[in-house]
Parts: sequence; structure tokens; C-alpha cells
Amino acid sequence: MSATKDITRRRVIKSGAVAAAAAGATPYFFTRAFAEGGYTNAPKGDSVTFGFNVPQTGAYADEGADELRAYELAVEHINAGGGGMMDTFSSKELKGGINGKKVKYVTGDTQTKSDAARASAKRMIENDGAIMITGGSSSGVAIAVQGLCQEAGVIFMSGLTHSNDTTGKDKRANGFRHFFNTEMTGAALGPVLKNNYGTDRKVYHLTADYTWGYSQEGSMIKYTKDYNWETVAAVKTPVGAGDFSQFITPILSSGADTLVLNHYGKDMVNSLTQAVQFGLAGKQVNGKDFTIVVPLYSRLMAQGAGENVKGIFGSTNWHWSLQDDASKAFVKAFGEKYGFPPSQAAHTTYCQAILYADACQRAGTFKPSEVGKALEDFEFDGLGNGKVLYRGEDHQCFKDVLVVKGKENPTNKFDVLEVVEVTPREQVQYEASLLGGELGPYNNG
Repeated sequence: MSATKDITRRRVIKSGAVAAAAAGATPYFFTRAFAEGGYTNAPKGDSVTFGFNVPQTGAYADEGADELRAYELAVEHINAGGGGMMDTFSSKELKGGINGKKVKYVTGDTQTKSDAARASAKRMIENDGAIMITGGSSSGVAIAVQGLCQEAGVIFMSGLTHSNDTTGKDKRANGFRHFFNTEMTGAALGPVLKNNYGTDRKVYHLTADYTWGYSQEGSMIKYTKDYNWETVAAVKTPVGAGDFSQFITPILSSGADTLVLNHYGKDMVNSLTQAVQFGLAGKQVNGKDFTIVVPLYSRLMAQGAGENVKGIFGSTNWHWSLQDDASKAFVKAFGEKYGFPPSQAAHTTYCQAILYADACQRAGTFKPSEVGKALEDFEFDGLGNGKVLYRGEDHQCFKDVLVVKGKENPTNKFDVLEVVEVTPREQVQYEASLLGGELGPYNNG
């Protein structure tokens, strides 16, 4: 074969990786990870390795730090066979380790960038033998890593990813999501906004310029249009902008009486703080008090924004003030280890680690297709948020959704949000066909 033909052949192999993945085959660059057990990284010794891929730098680094704390706690509880929500979880299969093996872990930094996240996930799979990848605080990252895990033949248990696309048009058989999505946020938050702020409002959206921002903006528009909430403008903003003043100034003369901040992490902290500093919160427009909405909240964000969150509504996947036995057990275990309450990021990733471990134990193997079958249509309780369904059609969890608002009179620095409504699972559940996409076949490697 000539050098020219060889180069052409290598290019064809590389460009065909995605097509091969769609067909269930292992792409060229992952063949080294395949093990003798009939699937990627089948464990041979007395341990199994999880890959924790989180933002350790960048705009979502606070969430990433709490995710890592929760993962470490989950590994302790899995290996011990108890502790925290392991004691309240309705499944009692885990007795210490998984399938007779102890859990080890490696970590990576997504940097809240898709390319960096894929690179760190690839390293953990190829170099460290990770049997499962989990984590992330960005839907763009989650979708990218989910696709890579599908190609590699390992399970991806996503962390914080709120875009509809993760279990919609970009869903994959090897990917599973415990976190809720923007469709559920809209269904839960829309009626609360109408009851508190009425109808006929002029809305200005500032939206993070990636898949989650678009999804969140679309869901807010969908679930407020029946109340005559009219979109005046929808402006895209870069992730990690820091200074949002150039985006906030035009709002003052736009005629809008409502600002929806489709931002997360430090971006939300900065944009909300600057919006308040610009006097938006105290304005009167169209005979109405100017209103700010933060559709997706976390305790970490609210804490960062301080007094600026007071009275501002949003939604969250879980909150440490919940009084069910599981939430109290998790808060106690996390607090004893780290000295402060966990965030929704910590709760989500802890649950994903436990759910994966339990599925492997119930399946009696780490083979992705069998683990996936154990997760599909699995109904459970005892991990917070009431009874939960991991739906088989799209690998999306359905559970109660919390509507929260910034607390007017916090008692301490962690007591910044209050739950104003627990929206039942039945109100936020939808048909899988609504968001499109095809799971396709499992890839075992």
C-alpha cells in the first residue's frame, strides 16, 4: 500500500468513528480498551474503577467540587455496604462493594468545555480502566461525554445536565440521567409564576449560549405563553462572561417588566448581582413591579448571590431542607464528613453512583447492556424526591420537582432558599416521544 493510500485509509477510519458507534461497533481509537470479558474494561482483579469527570475549573467549578465530595462519600458507603442514603434506599442488594469487588475511582476536569471533558473521559477509560463515567455540570459537556461513552462501550451516569436534549434528541442507550430537565422546570414553575405575578407580562431573556440555555429559554416561553407572557427579546450570552453589564443595560429601555436569567453557576451569580445593582429589582414598568426569575437554582448559586436572591423564584432538583428520611440521612452523613450541607449537585451525583452500583449488583455483571436493562423502568424510593422512575424509553428519571425562592429572612449562610411547592411527579411527566431522538442499541465495546 502506498503512503498516500495509507493516509487516506487512516482518515476514512477516523471519520467513520461516529458511524461505527451508531451501529454499535467500537471506534478505532477505543479498541485498546476492550477486555477479555466481552465488554470494555471488564474488571479482572478485586476492584472496579469509576471515572468522576467534573468541572474543577471554570464557571461551574463550585458544583464540580461538591460533586466530587459526594462521589467520595458514595464510594465509602458502597464499599461499606451502608451509610447515608444507602440505609434508606428501597433496594437492599448492595452488601459491601459490587459483585465482590471494591470500588476505586479516578478523576478528571471537564473545565466546562466539551473537548476537555471528552479528553479526560477518554483518558480514564483507556488509561485507567474506568468501567463507568459520571459527572459534569453542563449539558453541552454531558451530551459530548455521553456520545463518547456510547462509542467506548461504557455506561455514562450524567451529573448536572438540565437540557431536554440529553434524554431527548441526543439520548444514547449507554447514557442515563437522574437530574430533571427544562421541560419539567417549565411544567412546575410556570403555574407558580402566574399565581404570583399574574398575566400579560413583557419578558426579556438572557440566555447562556449553548444547548442548556436554549432548552431552558424554550421551556419558559412554552409554559408561560398561555398567561400572555410575551418575549420582548432573547439575548444569548457567553458562558463565563463575568461582566454582564453590556447585556443588562439594554433591558432598562426595552419595555420589559420581567427578566428571565437562563444562567447557571457563577454566571447566574454575576448576572443576577449586576441586574440588581442596575436597579432592575426596584423598577416599576408597565404599572408592574419589575420581576426577575432564575429558572434553575442551586444552593451554591443562591449562597453566592447573597441577598440578591431574596424573593426570586426558580426550580431545583433537590434541597437539603427536605424532611424525608432519605434527605435527612444524606444531609447528616455529608455534614459529618464535610461540615456543611450538600447541594443539589452533590445529591444528584451521589444518587447516580449508588444507582449504578445497585444496577450492577442486581444484574450480576458490569456489562453495559445488562446494567442498562437493570436500570430501565426501575422504580425506587429512599433517595429523596419521593418515588422515582428511571424510564426505559429515554433513560430519564421522573420524580417530584421543587419550586423554590430566595429566602427573605435566612437563619444562616446555607439557609438561602425555601421550598414553596413540591410539584408531584405526575404533573411533570411527559411522553418520551415529546423530545425526540432514538436511544439506539447498547454498545458493550
